[in-house]
Amino acid sequence: MEQGADLLNSLMPPRLSAGVIVLHYRDTVPHYLVLRAHGHWDFPKGRLEPGETPLAAAIREVTEETTLTGLDFRWGHDYRETAPYRQHKVARYYVAHAPTMAVDLPVSPELGYPEHEEYRWLPYHEARGLLVERVQTIFDWAHQLITAGLAGR
Repeated sequence: MEQGADLLNSLMPPRLSAGVIVLHYRDTVPHYLVLRAHGHWDFPKGRLEPGETPLAAAIREVTEETTLTGLDFRWGHDYRETAPYRQHKVARYYVAHAPTMAVDLPVSPELGYPEHEEYRWLPYHEARGLLVERVQTIFDWAHQLITAGLAGR
C-alpha cells in the first residue's frame, strides 16, 4: 500500500507553502527570526490561499504569524525551495529585512491560540543549529546572499 501512495505522490504536484527568512541587523550582525511550533524551529511560512501568488502568501504569513509588516526585499524576489517532505509539501522561502525586531505571536482565529509557542532573533550559527536539514540548506543560501551584499559595502 505504501508503494502505491509513493507512486501517487510522485505523480501529483507538491503542495506549496511560502515563507520568508526574516532578518534584522543588531549593530552590523544579521539576526534571523526563527519560530517554534510543535517542537520544530522554522521561519514564518504557510499555505497559499486560492488565487494568491507565493510572494503575497509569504508576506501575509509573516504578518499573520508575527505581526511584522513593512518587509524590505532588498535582495530581490529570488527564492529557494525545499525538496518535497511530509505529505508531499514543498516550502518556498524568500529573504527580507524587517524594520523592527518587535514581534508578537497573535492568536490564530482558526486555531484559537497562537500558531507558534516561541520566537527568537538569533545570529546565523545559533539559528542554523535549531533548524532541520532541509531548511538549513535554504538558510545557508539566504545567509550567503545577505553576507555577499555586506562584503560589497
